[in-house]
Amino acid sequence: MKRKEKKFGPDYLGPIAHRGLHNAGITENGLNAFKNAIDNGFSFELDIHITKDGQLVVCHDDDLKRTTGKEGVIEDLTLAEIKEGYRLLDGEEVPTFQEVLDLNKEQRLIVVELKVHQGNYKPLAKAAKKALKQIKDKKKIVIISFDPRALFMMRHTGFGTGLLICKEYYWVWKWRFLFDSIDIEECLLSKPEVRKYHKHHIINTWTVEDPEHMEENLALADAQTFQLIDPEVVKKTFGK
Repeated sequence: MKRKEKKFGPDYLGPIAHRGLHNAGITENGLNAFKNAIDNGFSFELDIHITKDGQLVVCHDDDLKRTTGKEGVIEDLTLAEIKEGYRLLDGEEVPTFQEVLDLNKEQRLIVVELKVHQGNYKPLAKAAKKALKQIKDKKKIVIISFDPRALFMMRHTGFGTGLLICKEYYWVWKWRFLFDSIDIEECLLSKPEVRKYHKHHIINTWTVEDPEHMEENLALADAQTFQLIDPEVVKKTFGK
């Protein structure tokens, strides 16, 4: 057993639907995508931002343009302005974090990425901690972030923490031992130091879009965040 495995539980050690189980007709990071993941038995990942009035909204980008077709920076808008003025491309509302938690009801594990905007890691992390107080099973949530400061604030909450590491900002690797795991870009999995780390720690990798890569990654990572792969192929690969 890896040294940190007890923090996560079996739900984390497998496939994770990236921004929900989305496709051409279901927009990423929407309630439809999360329901699709839940119905297919997958853990799922999402991204949270904090609005101008301190509410948590689920979206990958800070600008709503790509997923709604209308420009607007989440951190510069109130929740009411987002709810009233924006719709995802599949027609549904931009969800709040609370709406996703209410939908999931702790059925599936959720990997929550803290999206820091212009150094707002403190209010973002504080809002996330407040929202997550309602979670009874701590192993149903894993917190990740590219910003070590935001992630550091989530230590001692009982939730597993994973430091996001990508090729472009590989320097954050030096902070890996402050957290329970790493969540690393797929192209970095074969690095010698990463493989050494994996001997005693949990690794998730992202974003896997090739079924052959998914099969190969089984020996290199404990969890894989995937998208655009047939759900049945994913289930077969992981023996679900």
